[in-house]
Amino acid sequence: MRLSDEAFERRRFLQSLAVVGGGVTLAGLLPSWARAAGEGAPRPEGVSGSEIKLTVGHTLVSVDGRSAHAVTVNGAVPGPLIRLKEGQHVRLSVTNTLDEDTSIHWHGLLVPFQMDGVPGVSFPGIKPGETFTYQFQVRQSGTYWYHSHSGLQEQMGHYGPIIIDPAGEDPVAFDREHVVVLSDFSHLHPHQIFKRLKQQSGAFNYQRQTVSGLLAGKDQTLAERLDWAKMLMDPTDISDVTAAAYAFLINGHGPEDNWTGLFTPGERVRLRFINAAAQSMFNVRIPGLRMTVVAADGQLVRPVEVDEFQIGNAETYDVIVQPTGDRAFTIVSESVDRSGLGRATLAPRPGMGADVPPVRERPLSTMRDMGMDMGGMKTEGMDHTAAGSGAMAAPPAPGMGPPRQRGGDVMGKMDMGGMDMSMRNPDNAPQVKLGPGVQSIAPMPMDRTGEPGQGLGGVGHRVLVYRDLVALTPNPDTRPPERSLEIHLTGNMERFIWGFDGRKFDERPAPYAFRTGERVRLVLVNDTMMAHPIHLHGHFFELAFGPSGQMPRKHTVIVLPGGRVSVDFTAEVGDWPFHCHMLYHMHAGMFQVFSVRDAQGEGAR
Repeated sequence: MRLSDEAFERRRFLQSLAVVGGGVTLAGLLPSWARAAGEGAPRPEGVSGSEIKLTVGHTLVSVDGRSAHAVTVNGAVPGPLIRLKEGQHVRLSVTNTLDEDTSIHWHGLLVPFQMDGVPGVSFPGIKPGETFTYQFQVRQSGTYWYHSHSGLQEQMGHYGPIIIDPAGEDPVAFDREHVVVLSDFSHLHPHQIFKRLKQQSGAFNYQRQTVSGLLAGKDQTLAERLDWAKMLMDPTDISDVTAAAYAFLINGHGPEDNWTGLFTPGERVRLRFINAAAQSMFNVRIPGLRMTVVAADGQLVRPVEVDEFQIGNAETYDVIVQPTGDRAFTIVSESVDRSGLGRATLAPRPGMGADVPPVRERPLSTMRDMGMDMGGMKTEGMDHTAAGSGAMAAPPAPGMGPPRQRGGDVMGKMDMGGMDMSMRNPDNAPQVKLGPGVQSIAPMPMDRTGEPGQGLGGVGHRVLVYRDLVALTPNPDTRPPERSLEIHLTGNMERFIWGFDGRKFDERPAPYAFRTGERVRLVLVNDTMMAHPIHLHGHFFELAFGPSGQMPRKHTVIVLPGGRVSVDFTAEVGDWPFHCHMLYHMHAGMFQVFSVRDAQGEGAR
């Protein structure tokens, strides 16, 4: 296809930047809040006010000294920090200078659905050369973020943080704050990444088991490996895209760039963590410094002290740390598959550093991740009585077992006195449409909200689990659910097909339908062997546990492999996307719409 003159000139401009771009670096283009430490105010700067102007465009950036093309907001990755105040009215004018459509979704903000920013659902998108003005009343406070909902632009740098200050006094006491945006960045174009995943699901997995590992007595035994080989499965297949293709960034800085945030010893420092990664979940810790979690997804929780937490795509956590002494601390954002990590520093002075720990041994998936936690029971051709990785707040995983099938329908069948426990038994999920998009159905999915995440059960210190979270203030709607709806998270790793109830977005005949104001119990069942951070636009939901009336409220929840999570929500009028927040899973079909109207409900599914 022939490029337009405008597109050709833009491409030539970018090429010229690449030639002379020694001085065009990411550090020089970063907004002030995201730059490395210098003497400055304890509160990060940002754009604010009732009228805010944003421009989406192309920019050449640098990550760890290497140039790359990015899609940016106001010329930066991440984009500008948007600082709002609860109760204010805001108008955000977004101008598109790309040669393709764009959009901005205000993640976690309670806005009218017409302002939600999802092309084809709530508005038509922003055409090249056009400006769209979002306007809404700010109904909340806390830590949030924004990103593109057009194509794969989010992977290319189109995201940024939002802080909303409370209308009154902040219940969280702190002396200084830093926004900490975690993300993944690749020099491969996102369409190339997606193409490789479609061609070979394990294309970026460079951590498979080896002969030397076998001889050293690491990982699985020879017998276990042979069993897995017969079923064409790989227990090391934890993440779709790994450090083989990614650099893991903190505030736009690679590990070598080393973003640094300052503190004065003894200060209470509020760190606002945002996972803006396209496809990466992270395990976050600050060696030598305990963290007190005070908010999850912008919602205040009773303080809980931990050493580490797992943060899924699109989640946010606010923590308080109180460093003392004239020393620096390393902020570590380790990818869940442990192929790499992001690194930043907290220090009392610029230029200080701390040791960066090596990545820990990568985890292996277990039978628990298949929804088959059977203790000492056996599957045909496989013994699962050896000790597994376990979890701090749940019984240990009973054995090493296959994570997800990588070809065919040959799945183990449990010896349960004739009971059919096969991995594609339709009786376990009658609403699921069986077909090429459904590789397995978990025979015994379990509530894993008391577990810290894959590989974190034996780390030797306290890891946050969802069941640690208790809302600081009463839930706004304490009515019991009027009905329950079970939705299965389904997929075929071999073909890289993802969906809900066995259907991709383009295969579903109608949205999930609800009545305005209806109180619904949503049960999410993960039939796949990969964790999925599930997000519902325009709503907060309560995780269905904890003290009555103070259940933790979130907008995104990780559903662990073989797990189930129950949440309650009150339906708000509009059409609301409901999807996995791993960008390539959403792009491959794990996306649907919740349609909420005054006079509809259970009839449409």
